[in-house]
Amino acid sequence: MTSQEKIKSKILTPELLGFKLSIWNFRDKKIVFTNGVFDILHLGHIDYLGKTADMGDILIIGVNTDESVRGLSKGPGRPINNEEQRCHLLASLFFVDAVILFNEATPLELIRKIQPHVLVKGGDYTPDQIVGADLVTAKGGFVHTIPLLAGYSTTLTEERIKKYSHL
Repeated sequence: MTSQEKIKSKILTPELLGFKLSIWNFRDKKIVFTNGVFDILHLGHIDYLGKTADMGDILIIGVNTDESVRGLSKGPGRPINNEEQRCHLLASLFFVDAVILFNEATPLELIRKIQPHVLVKGGDYTPDQIVGADLVTAKGGFVHTIPLLAGYSTTLTEERIKKYSHL
């Protein structure tokens, strides 16, 4: 299998996700889920996702579709990278096991389907703000927040690009 085939094999359709979940659950794997836009991949994302992956055996990332990003008030011109590009970048990370798009305002339906053992969001969320936290804890799972790496965000990266684009 080529590197590109390996990357593409991690980008799942809803049907393929169901198949993979049945295998991972049969093998008693601890499934960790997080979600986000991941528009311009930066060190803050890598730090967050690496720490998230360390919380279990399988890391699944729900990625907002381009359409759903536009509804999140991220600003004009967002997303900068389209959903296909964002999924490929995330799937190329060795510690990511699966990437799946979701088009809803929140990943609640995806969390219902996955039934993760661990649900993770960045430290800019409080546990009561995390969509699906009640579902995960009701089944004995855990909800964690990870402090964001100071000085790294997509907004800051975008601002730096704009500041120096005239040079």
